[in-house]
Amino acid sequence: MNALRQRADLGGAAAPPRLRVVIAKPGLDGHDRGAKVIARALRDAGHEVIYTGLHQTPEQIVAAVIAEDAAVLGLSILSGAHLTIVRRVIELLAEEDASDVRLLVGGIIPDADVTELEAMGVDAVFTPGAGIGGIVETVDRLGAAHADVLEAAC
Repeated sequence: MNALRQRADLGGAAAPPRLRVVIAKPGLDGHDRGAKVIARALRDAGHEVIYTGLHQTPEQIVAAVIAEDAAVLGLSILSGAHLTIVRRVIELLAEEDASDVRLLVGGIIPDADVTELEAMGVDAVFTPGAGIGGIVETVDRLGAAHADVLEAAC
């Protein structure tokens, strides 16, 4: 992960702003190694990461996003319930006036469902084999876009 940080330091351009990211494991699936690896990679890249732990409901996840004032939510879903869970999380974010939270989904997602998730508003979907560097770069890109929105609002 130091290589990712060094690449950002040596690029000459300003590093993307540090984001607050919530990583969550919804549902009954108890396999969280991937979520923990991603959380660590994002921390190593300079982001502030809050990991909610296993067996979270959509309501608990959105409550954590709101409480932590997170800009990005990453959901790790291996159970096959990704469409139902993501739909509910998006509904709850809208109810909390937090539709601007960027949403990433990773896990066992059939190719046919990736398009549907993106149509719902998911910013990126990562399936098995996705590189950690690509995930970090996606969050960095979202951070740069977030900074542009904040700058325009000022």
